[in-house]
Amino acid sequence: MLHVTGPLAFELVGVIASITVPLAESGVGVFVVSTYDTDLVLVKDADLDVAVCALVGAGHEVIDPPD
Repeated sequence: MLHVTGPLAFELVGVIASITVPLAESGVGVFVVSTYDTDLVLVKDADLDVAVCALVGAGHEVIDPPD
Protein backbone atom coordinates (compact mmCIF):
# COMPACT_ATOMS: atom_id res chain seq x y z
CA MET A 1 0.00 0.00 0.00
CA LEU A 2 1.22 3.46 -0.90
CA HIS A 3 -0.16 6.28 1.23
CA VAL A 4 -0.39 9.78 -0.23
CA THR A 5 0.65 12.14 2.55
CA GLY A 6 -2.17 14.51 3.34
CA PRO A 7 -4.33 16.23 4.03
CA LEU A 8 -4.50 17.53 0.48
CA ALA A 9 -6.23 20.76 -0.48
CA PHE A 10 -9.71 19.91 -1.76
CA GLU A 11 -9.21 22.00 -4.91
CA LEU A 12 -6.12 20.06 -6.01
CA VAL A 13 -6.68 18.20 -9.26
CA GLY A 14 -4.62 15.54 -10.98
CA VAL A 15 -3.03 14.04 -7.87
CA ILE A 16 -4.19 10.51 -8.59
CA ALA A 17 -3.39 10.90 -12.30
CA SER A 18 0.17 11.96 -11.47
CA ILE A 19 0.54 8.70 -9.54
CA THR A 20 -1.43 6.24 -11.66
CA VAL A 21 -0.11 7.27 -15.09
CA PRO A 22 3.53 6.34 -14.35
CA LEU A 23 2.35 3.12 -12.72
CA ALA A 24 0.21 2.21 -15.73
CA GLU A 25 3.11 2.99 -18.07
CA SER A 26 5.20 0.54 -16.02
CA GLY A 27 2.52 -2.15 -16.21
CA VAL A 28 1.53 -1.90 -12.55
CA GLY A 29 -2.16 -2.39 -11.79
CA VAL A 30 -3.63 -0.35 -8.95
CA PHE A 31 -6.67 -0.09 -6.73
CA VAL A 32 -7.22 3.42 -5.36
CA VAL A 33 -9.09 4.27 -2.17
CA SER A 34 -9.76 7.96 -1.62
CA THR A 35 -10.81 9.56 1.63
CA TYR A 36 -11.50 13.12 2.63
CA ASP A 37 -7.96 13.52 3.95
CA THR A 38 -5.79 11.40 1.70
CA ASP A 39 -5.53 8.66 -0.90
CA LEU A 40 -4.28 5.09 -0.73
CA VAL A 41 -2.85 3.34 -3.77
CA LEU A 42 -2.82 -0.43 -3.46
CA VAL A 43 -0.48 -2.48 -5.65
CA LYS A 44 0.36 -6.16 -5.65
CA ASP A 45 3.27 -6.99 -3.37
CA ALA A 46 5.14 -8.45 -6.34
CA ASP A 47 4.84 -5.07 -8.13
CA LEU A 48 5.92 -2.85 -5.23
CA ASP A 49 9.56 -2.40 -6.32
CA VAL A 50 8.51 -1.55 -9.88
CA ALA A 51 5.87 0.85 -8.54
CA VAL A 52 8.37 2.67 -6.32
CA CYS A 53 10.86 3.00 -9.18
CA ALA A 54 8.16 4.32 -11.50
CA LEU A 55 7.01 6.90 -8.96
CA VAL A 56 10.53 8.07 -8.13
CA GLY A 57 11.25 8.31 -11.85
CA ALA A 58 8.17 10.51 -12.21
CA GLY A 59 9.43 12.88 -9.52
CA HIS A 60 7.53 11.61 -6.50
CA GLU A 61 9.19 11.16 -3.14
CA VAL A 62 8.67 7.67 -1.72
CA ILE A 63 9.67 7.00 1.87
CA ASP A 64 9.48 3.91 4.03
CA PRO A 65 7.04 4.09 6.92
CA PRO A 66 8.51 4.33 10.41
CA ASP A 67 8.89 1.06 12.30
